[in-house]
Amino acid sequence: MENVSPTYVNFASILDDQTRAQNLKTASMPFIYPHLASMPDAHLGKGAAVGSVIPTLGAIIPAAVGVDIGCGMIAVRTQFTLEDLARLDRKVLRQSIERAIPLSAGHSNKRVLDSAQPRVDRLARDAERAGFDPASYSKQWALQLGSLGSGNHFIEVSLDENDNVWLFLHSGSRGVGNRIAQRHIRVALDLCDKRRISLPDNDLAYLTEGDEEFEEYIRQLRWAQDFALLNREEMMDRVIGCFARWTDGEVRELERINCHHNYTAQETHYGKQVWLSRKGAIDASPGRPGLIPGSMGTASYVVEGLGFAPALNSAPHGAGREYSRSAARRTFSREELRKAMRGIEYRDTDAFIDEIPAAYKDIDVVMEDARDLVRIRHTLRQIVNVKGD
Repeated sequence: MENVSPTYVNFASILDDQTRAQNLKTASMPFIYPHLASMPDAHLGKGAAVGSVIPTLGAIIPAAVGVDIGCGMIAVRTQFTLEDLARLDRKVLRQSIERAIPLSAGHSNKRVLDSAQPRVDRLARDAERAGFDPASYSKQWALQLGSLGSGNHFIEVSLDENDNVWLFLHSGSRGVGNRIAQRHIRVALDLCDKRRISLPDNDLAYLTEGDEEFEEYIRQLRWAQDFALLNREEMMDRVIGCFARWTDGEVRELERINCHHNYTAQETHYGKQVWLSRKGAIDASPGRPGLIPGSMGTASYVVEGLGFAPALNSAPHGAGREYSRSAARRTFSREELRKAMRGIEYRDTDAFIDEIPAAYKDIDVVMEDARDLVRIRHTLRQIVNVKGD
Protein backbone atom coordinates (compact mmCIF):
# COMPACT_ATOMS: atom_id res chain seq x y z
CA MET A 1 0.00 0.00 0.00
CA GLU A 2 1.35 3.40 -1.04
CA ASN A 3 0.01 6.70 0.31
CA VAL A 4 0.55 8.85 -2.77
CA SER A 5 -1.34 11.91 -1.47
CA PRO A 6 -3.81 12.66 1.35
CA THR A 7 -6.64 11.58 -0.98
CA TYR A 8 -4.95 8.85 -3.04
CA VAL A 9 -3.93 5.38 -1.85
CA ASN A 10 -2.34 3.00 -4.36
CA PHE A 11 -2.30 -0.82 -4.21
CA ALA A 12 -0.68 -1.45 -7.63
CA SER A 13 2.99 -2.42 -7.82
CA ILE A 14 2.71 -2.11 -11.64
CA LEU A 15 1.47 1.41 -12.39
CA ASP A 16 2.49 3.59 -15.32
CA ASP A 17 3.02 7.34 -14.95
CA GLN A 18 -0.05 8.29 -16.99
CA THR A 19 -2.37 6.24 -14.81
CA ARG A 20 -0.80 7.61 -11.64
CA ALA A 21 -1.29 11.17 -12.95
CA GLN A 22 -4.89 10.40 -13.89
CA ASN A 23 -5.57 9.07 -10.39
CA LEU A 24 -4.07 12.20 -8.84
CA LYS A 25 -6.42 14.37 -10.93
CA THR A 26 -9.46 12.36 -9.88
CA ALA A 27 -8.35 12.37 -6.25
CA SER A 28 -8.04 16.18 -6.37
CA MET A 29 -11.80 16.65 -6.82
CA PRO A 30 -13.15 18.52 -3.76
CA PHE A 31 -15.81 15.94 -2.83
CA ILE A 32 -13.53 12.88 -2.58
CA TYR A 33 -13.81 11.31 0.91
CA PRO A 34 -11.76 9.84 2.45
CA HIS A 35 -9.50 8.91 -0.49
CA LEU A 36 -9.38 7.29 -3.91
CA ALA A 37 -8.08 3.71 -3.83
CA SER A 38 -6.19 2.50 -6.90
CA MET A 39 -6.50 -1.27 -7.32
CA PRO A 40 -3.61 -3.60 -8.33
CA ASP A 41 -4.95 -3.87 -11.89
CA ALA A 42 -5.29 -0.10 -12.46
CA HIS A 43 -4.72 1.29 -15.94
CA LEU A 44 -5.60 4.39 -17.96
CA GLY A 45 -9.30 5.01 -18.56
CA LYS A 46 -11.79 7.68 -19.61
CA GLY A 47 -11.73 10.41 -16.98
CA ALA A 48 -10.91 8.08 -14.14
CA ALA A 49 -8.57 5.12 -14.38
CA VAL A 50 -9.96 1.61 -14.69
CA GLY A 51 -9.29 -0.12 -11.38
CA SER A 52 -10.35 2.87 -9.27
CA VAL A 53 -12.52 3.01 -6.17
CA ILE A 54 -13.89 6.53 -5.85
CA PRO A 55 -15.87 7.61 -2.75
CA THR A 56 -17.71 10.91 -3.11
CA LEU A 57 -19.83 13.14 -0.87
CA GLY A 58 -22.81 14.83 -2.51
CA ALA A 59 -21.72 14.22 -6.10
CA ILE A 60 -21.06 11.49 -8.67
CA ILE A 61 -18.77 11.55 -11.70
CA PRO A 62 -20.61 9.50 -14.40
CA ALA A 63 -17.41 8.77 -16.34
CA ALA A 64 -15.89 7.42 -13.12
CA VAL A 65 -18.58 4.74 -13.05
CA GLY A 66 -17.75 3.81 -16.63
CA VAL A 67 -19.70 3.39 -19.84
CA ASP A 68 -20.42 -0.32 -19.36
CA ILE A 69 -22.66 0.18 -16.35
CA GLY A 70 -22.98 -2.93 -14.21
CA CYS A 71 -20.30 -4.89 -16.04
CA GLY A 72 -19.22 -7.88 -14.00
CA MET A 73 -18.81 -11.62 -13.61
CA ILE A 74 -20.92 -14.65 -12.88
CA ALA A 75 -19.67 -18.15 -12.09
CA VAL A 76 -21.36 -21.46 -11.30
CA ARG A 77 -19.66 -24.45 -9.67
CA THR A 78 -21.11 -27.70 -10.96
CA GLN A 79 -20.99 -31.31 -9.74
CA PHE A 80 -18.93 -32.33 -12.78
CA THR A 81 -15.21 -33.04 -12.70
CA LEU A 82 -12.53 -33.28 -15.38
CA GLU A 83 -12.92 -37.05 -15.39
CA ASP A 84 -16.56 -36.69 -16.50
CA LEU A 85 -15.43 -34.76 -19.60
CA ALA A 86 -12.55 -36.99 -20.65
CA ARG A 87 -14.17 -38.47 -23.77
CA LEU A 88 -16.14 -35.40 -24.86
CA ASP A 89 -15.19 -33.09 -27.74
CA ARG A 90 -14.81 -29.58 -26.28
CA LYS A 91 -15.16 -28.00 -29.72
CA VAL A 92 -18.76 -29.24 -29.82
CA LEU A 93 -19.50 -27.41 -26.56
CA ARG A 94 -17.80 -24.21 -27.74
CA GLN A 95 -19.79 -24.15 -30.96
CA SER A 96 -23.02 -24.89 -29.09
CA ILE A 97 -22.45 -21.89 -26.79
CA GLU A 98 -21.60 -19.70 -29.79
CA ARG A 99 -24.97 -20.61 -31.33
CA ALA A 100 -26.92 -20.11 -28.11
CA ILE A 101 -25.55 -16.67 -27.19
CA PRO A 102 -25.11 -13.71 -29.56
CA LEU A 103 -21.47 -12.60 -29.53
CA SER A 104 -19.67 -9.41 -30.57
CA ALA A 105 -20.59 -5.72 -30.51
CA GLY A 106 -23.93 -4.87 -32.11
CA HIS A 107 -25.21 -8.45 -32.04
CA SER A 108 -28.44 -9.34 -30.25
CA ASN A 109 -31.09 -12.03 -30.10
CA LYS A 110 -33.53 -12.38 -33.01
CA ARG A 111 -36.41 -12.67 -30.55
CA VAL A 112 -36.96 -12.59 -26.80
CA LEU A 113 -36.60 -16.20 -25.69
CA ASP A 114 -39.00 -17.76 -23.19
CA SER A 115 -36.22 -17.87 -20.59
CA ALA A 116 -35.58 -14.14 -21.02
CA GLN A 117 -39.20 -12.96 -21.08
CA PRO A 118 -39.73 -12.76 -17.29
CA ARG A 119 -36.49 -10.82 -16.95
CA VAL A 120 -37.48 -8.44 -19.76
CA ASP A 121 -40.91 -7.95 -18.18
CA ARG A 122 -39.32 -7.13 -14.83
CA LEU A 123 -36.96 -4.61 -16.41
CA ALA A 124 -39.84 -2.98 -18.31
CA ARG A 125 -41.80 -2.53 -15.07
CA ASP A 126 -38.73 -1.18 -13.27
CA ALA A 127 -38.03 1.30 -16.07
CA GLU A 128 -41.61 2.56 -15.89
CA ARG A 129 -41.26 3.07 -12.14
CA ALA A 130 -37.95 4.88 -12.77
CA GLY A 131 -39.74 7.23 -15.17
CA PHE A 132 -37.98 6.47 -18.44
CA ASP A 133 -38.30 4.35 -21.55
CA PRO A 134 -35.18 2.28 -22.31
CA ALA A 135 -36.27 2.23 -25.97
CA SER A 136 -35.39 5.93 -26.06
CA TYR A 137 -31.76 4.73 -25.73
CA SER A 138 -31.99 1.51 -27.72
CA LYS A 139 -35.07 0.18 -29.50
CA GLN A 140 -33.51 -3.30 -29.35
CA TRP A 141 -32.79 -3.27 -25.61
CA ALA A 142 -34.98 -6.32 -24.86
CA LEU A 143 -33.18 -8.31 -27.56
CA GLN A 144 -29.82 -7.43 -26.01
CA LEU A 145 -30.65 -9.35 -22.82
CA GLY A 146 -28.70 -12.60 -23.08
CA SER A 147 -25.92 -11.31 -25.37
CA LEU A 148 -22.20 -11.14 -24.63
CA GLY A 149 -20.57 -8.24 -26.47
CA SER A 150 -16.89 -8.08 -27.43
CA GLY A 151 -13.54 -6.87 -26.09
CA ASN A 152 -12.57 -8.64 -22.88
CA HIS A 153 -16.02 -10.16 -22.36
CA PHE A 154 -15.92 -13.94 -22.36
CA ILE A 155 -17.59 -17.25 -21.55
CA GLU A 156 -15.36 -19.98 -20.14
CA VAL A 157 -15.45 -23.51 -18.84
CA SER A 158 -12.78 -23.88 -16.16
CA LEU A 159 -11.41 -26.33 -13.63
CA ASP A 160 -10.43 -25.54 -10.07
CA GLU A 161 -7.52 -26.98 -8.10
CA ASN A 162 -9.58 -30.15 -7.43
CA ASP A 163 -10.60 -30.50 -11.11
CA ASN A 164 -14.18 -29.42 -10.36
CA VAL A 165 -15.92 -27.81 -13.35
CA TRP A 166 -16.91 -24.13 -13.18
CA LEU A 167 -18.88 -22.15 -15.76
CA PHE A 168 -17.71 -18.52 -15.84
CA LEU A 169 -18.66 -15.45 -17.88
CA HIS A 170 -18.06 -11.70 -18.06
CA SER A 171 -20.44 -9.09 -19.50
CA GLY A 172 -22.41 -5.96 -18.71
CA SER A 173 -25.36 -3.80 -19.75
CA ARG A 174 -24.60 -3.89 -23.47
CA GLY A 175 -25.62 -1.05 -25.82
CA VAL A 176 -28.47 0.28 -23.71
CA GLY A 177 -26.23 0.72 -20.66
CA ASN A 178 -23.53 2.38 -22.75
CA ARG A 179 -25.98 4.92 -24.14
CA ILE A 180 -27.38 5.69 -20.70
CA ALA A 181 -23.84 6.33 -19.48
CA GLN A 182 -22.85 8.47 -22.47
CA ARG A 183 -25.94 10.66 -22.11
CA HIS A 184 -25.32 11.42 -18.44
CA ILE A 185 -21.62 12.05 -19.02
CA ARG A 186 -22.71 14.76 -21.50
CA VAL A 187 -25.34 16.13 -19.08
CA ALA A 188 -22.71 16.41 -16.34
CA LEU A 189 -20.33 18.30 -18.63
CA ASP A 190 -23.07 20.66 -19.79
CA LEU A 191 -24.02 21.43 -16.18
CA CYS A 192 -20.41 22.07 -15.18
CA ASP A 193 -19.99 24.37 -18.20
CA LYS A 194 -23.22 26.19 -17.34
CA ARG A 195 -22.05 26.69 -13.75
CA ARG A 196 -18.54 27.70 -14.90
CA ILE A 197 -16.93 24.96 -12.86
CA SER A 198 -13.25 24.49 -13.67
CA LEU A 199 -12.32 20.83 -14.12
CA PRO A 200 -8.86 19.23 -14.30
CA ASP A 201 -10.32 16.98 -17.03
CA ASN A 202 -13.67 17.35 -18.81
CA ASP A 203 -14.37 13.66 -18.19
CA LEU A 204 -14.41 14.43 -14.47
CA ALA A 205 -17.62 16.41 -14.91
CA TYR A 206 -20.02 15.60 -12.10
CA LEU A 207 -23.64 15.68 -11.03
CA THR A 208 -24.61 17.21 -7.68
CA GLU A 209 -26.84 15.38 -5.24
CA GLY A 210 -30.22 17.08 -4.89
CA ASP A 211 -30.38 18.17 -8.53
CA GLU A 212 -32.95 16.45 -10.75
CA GLU A 213 -30.18 15.48 -13.17
CA PHE A 214 -28.46 13.58 -10.34
CA GLU A 215 -31.64 11.78 -9.32
CA GLU A 216 -32.42 10.86 -12.93
CA TYR A 217 -28.94 9.43 -13.37
CA ILE A 218 -29.21 7.33 -10.21
CA ARG A 219 -32.57 5.89 -11.28
CA GLN A 220 -31.31 4.96 -14.74
CA LEU A 221 -27.92 3.79 -13.40
CA ARG A 222 -29.62 1.35 -11.03
CA TRP A 223 -31.81 0.07 -13.85
CA ALA A 224 -28.75 -0.51 -16.06
CA GLN A 225 -26.96 -2.27 -13.20
CA ASP A 226 -29.94 -4.59 -12.82
CA PHE A 227 -30.01 -5.17 -16.59
CA ALA A 228 -26.36 -6.23 -16.46
CA LEU A 229 -26.94 -8.64 -13.59
CA LEU A 230 -29.96 -10.22 -15.33
CA ASN A 231 -28.07 -10.35 -18.63
CA ARG A 232 -25.41 -12.48 -16.96
CA GLU A 233 -28.06 -14.68 -15.33
CA GLU A 234 -29.76 -15.25 -18.69
CA MET A 235 -26.51 -16.14 -20.44
CA MET A 236 -25.44 -18.45 -17.62
CA ASP A 237 -28.76 -20.31 -17.84
CA ARG A 238 -28.11 -20.84 -21.56
CA VAL A 239 -24.54 -21.99 -20.95
CA ILE A 240 -25.82 -24.49 -18.39
CA GLY A 241 -28.30 -25.75 -20.98
CA CYS A 242 -25.52 -26.19 -23.55
CA PHE A 243 -23.33 -27.97 -21.00
CA ALA A 244 -26.16 -30.30 -19.96
CA ARG A 245 -26.83 -31.31 -23.56
CA TRP A 246 -23.11 -31.79 -24.21
CA THR A 247 -22.67 -34.09 -21.22
CA ASP A 248 -26.13 -35.66 -21.54
CA GLY A 249 -26.65 -35.01 -17.85
CA GLU A 250 -28.39 -32.54 -15.54
CA VAL A 251 -26.24 -29.73 -14.16
CA ARG A 252 -26.52 -29.24 -10.40
CA GLU A 253 -25.48 -25.78 -9.23
CA LEU A 254 -23.36 -26.15 -6.12
CA GLU A 255 -22.60 -22.42 -5.98
CA ARG A 256 -23.47 -19.30 -7.99
CA ILE A 257 -21.69 -15.95 -7.64
CA ASN A 258 -22.78 -12.83 -9.59
CA CYS A 259 -20.89 -9.58 -8.93
CA HIS A 260 -20.60 -6.15 -10.55
CA HIS A 261 -17.29 -4.38 -11.06
CA ASN A 262 -18.50 -1.15 -12.79
CA TYR A 263 -21.12 0.43 -10.57
CA THR A 264 -22.09 2.87 -7.84
CA ALA A 265 -23.62 2.09 -4.44
CA GLN A 266 -24.18 3.97 -1.20
CA GLU A 267 -21.83 2.64 1.49
CA THR A 268 -20.42 3.82 4.79
CA HIS A 269 -16.66 4.34 4.99
CA TYR A 270 -14.63 6.12 7.66
CA GLY A 271 -17.81 7.17 9.47
CA LYS A 272 -19.67 8.75 6.55
CA GLN A 273 -22.16 7.53 3.96
CA VAL A 274 -20.63 8.03 0.53
CA TRP A 275 -21.44 7.26 -3.07
CA LEU A 276 -18.84 4.61 -3.83
CA SER A 277 -18.05 4.19 -7.53
CA ARG A 278 -16.12 1.04 -8.35
CA LYS A 279 -14.75 1.41 -11.88
CA GLY A 280 -13.08 -1.94 -12.44
CA ALA A 281 -13.21 -3.19 -8.85
CA ILE A 282 -15.31 -5.63 -6.85
CA ASP A 283 -16.89 -5.43 -3.41
CA ALA A 284 -14.52 -7.17 -1.01
CA SER A 285 -16.44 -6.62 2.22
CA PRO A 286 -15.70 -9.19 4.95
CA GLY A 287 -16.74 -12.67 3.80
CA ARG A 288 -18.25 -11.49 0.53
CA PRO A 289 -17.66 -13.89 -2.40
CA GLY A 290 -16.15 -12.40 -5.55
CA LEU A 291 -14.62 -13.23 -8.91
CA ILE A 292 -11.31 -12.00 -10.33
CA PRO A 293 -10.56 -13.28 -13.83
CA GLY A 294 -7.16 -13.23 -15.42
CA SER A 295 -6.71 -12.58 -19.12
CA MET A 296 -7.49 -14.94 -21.97
CA GLY A 297 -5.55 -18.14 -21.28
CA THR A 298 -4.48 -17.40 -17.68
CA ALA A 299 -5.84 -18.24 -14.24
CA SER A 300 -9.00 -16.80 -12.69
CA TYR A 301 -9.86 -16.66 -9.00
CA VAL A 302 -12.85 -17.22 -6.77
CA VAL A 303 -12.21 -15.07 -3.71
CA GLU A 304 -13.62 -13.95 -0.39
CA GLY A 305 -13.39 -10.35 0.76
CA LEU A 306 -11.27 -9.41 3.78
CA GLY A 307 -12.83 -5.97 4.32
CA PHE A 308 -9.57 -4.00 4.20
CA ALA A 309 -10.59 -0.45 5.15
CA PRO A 310 -7.88 1.54 3.27
CA ALA A 311 -8.99 -0.25 0.06
CA LEU A 312 -12.58 0.78 0.87
CA ASN A 313 -13.57 -2.90 1.10
CA SER A 314 -12.64 -3.39 -2.55
CA ALA A 315 -10.41 -5.61 -4.71
CA PRO A 316 -9.24 -5.78 -8.35
CA HIS A 317 -11.55 -6.98 -11.10
CA GLY A 318 -8.97 -8.67 -13.33
CA ALA A 319 -5.48 -8.46 -14.74
CA GLY A 320 -5.60 -4.91 -16.15
CA ARG A 321 -4.19 -3.93 -19.53
CA GLU A 322 -0.54 -2.99 -20.06
CA TYR A 323 -0.85 -2.59 -23.85
CA SER A 324 -3.64 -0.73 -25.63
CA ARG A 325 -5.55 -2.81 -28.17
CA SER A 326 -3.78 -1.15 -31.10
CA ALA A 327 -0.35 -1.54 -29.45
CA ALA A 328 -1.07 -5.21 -28.71
CA ARG A 329 -1.92 -5.83 -32.36
CA ARG A 330 1.36 -4.21 -33.41
CA THR A 331 3.38 -6.14 -30.85
CA PHE A 332 2.03 -9.69 -30.77
CA SER A 333 1.23 -12.34 -33.35
CA ARG A 334 -1.41 -14.98 -33.87
CA GLU A 335 1.22 -17.67 -33.37
CA GLU A 336 2.06 -16.19 -29.94
CA LEU A 337 -1.63 -16.27 -29.07
CA ARG A 338 -1.80 -19.93 -30.12
CA LYS A 339 1.08 -20.75 -27.79
CA ALA A 340 -0.61 -18.92 -24.92
CA MET A 341 -3.86 -20.80 -25.55
CA ARG A 342 -2.28 -24.26 -25.88
CA GLY A 343 -4.60 -26.88 -24.37
CA ILE A 344 -7.63 -24.54 -24.38
CA GLU A 345 -10.47 -24.94 -26.87
CA TYR A 346 -11.07 -21.52 -28.48
CA ARG A 347 -11.88 -19.96 -31.84
CA ASP A 348 -8.50 -19.50 -33.54
CA THR A 349 -8.68 -16.08 -35.21
CA ASP A 350 -6.64 -12.87 -35.61
CA ALA A 351 -9.54 -11.03 -33.95
CA PHE A 352 -8.27 -12.02 -30.49
CA ILE A 353 -4.63 -10.96 -30.79
CA ASP A 354 -5.31 -7.84 -28.69
CA GLU A 355 -6.61 -10.13 -25.91
CA ILE A 356 -3.38 -12.14 -25.66
CA PRO A 357 -2.27 -12.59 -22.01
CA ALA A 358 0.96 -10.66 -22.64
CA ALA A 359 -1.13 -7.52 -23.30
CA TYR A 360 -2.23 -7.62 -19.64
CA LYS A 361 -0.53 -7.37 -16.28
CA ASP A 362 0.68 -10.61 -14.76
CA ILE A 363 -2.34 -11.89 -12.82
CA ASP A 364 -0.02 -13.48 -10.23
CA VAL A 365 1.44 -10.05 -9.45
CA VAL A 366 -2.06 -8.54 -9.25
CA MET A 367 -3.17 -11.21 -6.79
CA GLU A 368 -0.03 -10.78 -4.68
CA ASP A 369 -0.77 -7.04 -4.52
CA ALA A 370 -4.31 -7.94 -3.38
CA ARG A 371 -3.21 -10.26 -0.57
CA ASP A 372 -4.62 -7.91 2.12
CA LEU A 373 -7.84 -7.39 0.18
CA VAL A 374 -9.10 -10.92 -0.53
CA ARG A 375 -8.56 -14.56 0.38
CA ILE A 376 -8.29 -16.93 -2.59
CA ARG A 377 -10.83 -19.76 -2.32
CA HIS A 378 -10.29 -21.37 -5.73
CA THR A 379 -7.84 -20.97 -8.60
CA LEU A 380 -9.38 -21.75 -11.99
CA ARG A 381 -7.77 -22.79 -15.28
CA GLN A 382 -9.62 -22.59 -18.58
CA ILE A 383 -10.41 -25.53 -20.84
CA VAL A 384 -12.95 -23.79 -23.14
CA ASN A 385 -13.00 -20.10 -24.11
CA VAL A 386 -15.73 -18.25 -26.04
CA LYS A 387 -15.37 -14.60 -27.09
CA GLY A 388 -16.89 -12.12 -29.52
CA ASP A 389 -14.83 -10.38 -32.22
